[in-house]
This record gives sequence, C-alpha cells and structure tokens, in this order.
Amino acid sequence: MTRYSQVLRVLLATLCLSSLGRAAVAENYTPPVEGIHIELNALSEGEGACRLSFVATNSLEEDISEAIYETVLFDQEGGVMMLTLFDFRDLPVDRPRVRQFDLPGLACAEVGRVLVNGANRCVTGGSDSSVCAQQLFLTTRTDVEVLG
Repeated sequence: MTRYSQVLRVLLATLCLSSLGRAAVAENYTPPVEGIHIELNALSEGEGACRLSFVATNSLEEDISEAIYETVLFDQEGGVMMLTLFDFRDLPVDRPRVRQFDLPGLACAEVGRVLVNGANRCVTGGSDSSVCAQQLFLTTRTDVEVLG
C-alpha cells in the first residue's frame, strides 16, 4: 500500500465518522433554552391557499396537551391581512412536531410578517398554563419575519 492510499483511507474514514457524529447530534438535538420553540419552516402555494409549515419543539419538563396561538399575518407593506388561531395541538417533551396551516385565498408572496400575539389556550398536566406564552421562542427559515 502506497503512502498516498494510506492517507486517502484515513481521510475517508475520518469523513465517514464525522458524518455519523453529525447525524447522531441531529437526532438528539435539544434546544439550548427550555421552552417552546416554534420555527416557521416553509411557505408553499397549493390549491388556492398559502400553506405555512412550522416545526415545534417542547423542551420543557412536561408535555403540553393543547397549544393554540393567536397569530396575525401582515402583508409586505406592514398592513394586517388576518388574525387567526393556529392550533398546534399536543407538543410532547423533546419530540419535534410539524404543523401545517392552510390559509385559503392568500398568496404566500403577499405575507411579509407573522406575529404570534400570544397563547389563546395552553394546557399542561390537565390544567391551563402560561408556559406557552412565557417561554415561547420563535425563529424562521424563510424570508418572512416572525415576531412574538
């Protein structure tokens, strides 16, 4: 075996191990701050509606059995387009959930900003709770700004 092939084998092994390590980290990802993390992941057009796709992760110590957020959508100029409720349903601890909401008659290109006004309903342990609003962290992977 030549010196070049030995170096090549070591490089390939290192790359493979490095990729496996990243996959394991991604599988076990826990947000750095305890709370409810909601990410606007995508907007897509379909059948006369704009679909908003969110990834929600509950990194608290207790499952959330019901989470409904009052949400305001603004157009590109900052005008209010609609106020609606997004029902994120149950959010188990450390189990990411994708929730999609179709907004009929709305083009995704019109949406400039999303504001989560607050929690309309939040239930943990069978009782109403304030954690859905108090420990909410919002992010986006889109060009649409998300505020809360």
